[in-house]
Amino acid sequence: MSVCISRSDDALALRLVKLTQAGLPLVDDPWAWLAEQLGISVDATLQLLQRLQAEGAIRRIAAVPNHYRLGYRFNGMTVWDIDDEHMPRLGALVGAQPYVSHCYRRPRREAWRYNLFAMVHGRSSEEIDSYREQLRFLLGQACAADEMLVSSRILKKTGLRLPTHPAGHPVL
Repeated sequence: MSVCISRSDDALALRLVKLTQAGLPLVDDPWAWLAEQLGISVDATLQLLQRLQAEGAIRRIAAVPNHYRLGYRFNGMTVWDIDDEHMPRLGALVGAQPYVSHCYRRPRREAWRYNLFAMVHGRSSEEIDSYREQLRFLLGQACAADEMLVSSRILKKTGLRLPTHPAGHPVL
């Protein structure tokens, strides 16, 4: 096995992307699986992934659970109008709640007063309403207003997908 990856080995990087574009396999050691598929060591595989991330070709590597398959069929994007001076502390507090999958700050807009967004998932509409109430309590007087935008349909998120040539080879 090769332990060296040259910057010019675009073919290897392309093979890595092709192997992972639909997700990593559900095996005990996905890095070893990738290394075996690529014919290089695990260390070389991790170095290649790090290089591609440093160059911006890969933004992140993360688990993306299917909430619906786990029984969480109700989702709500809670939006909050938070006093800016309290945002660092309260944003971190909201993001740390176990029922919040992601939380982020956004700039206010002329027609949209909300600056803190937090997605909650639950098994019922009552459960996500309860989470919103819990967040409202945590935010206290620093919160001037809030709403919850409830999902009406599933939108499929996907990562990088390379188009393929009729012969089955990725097109660049």
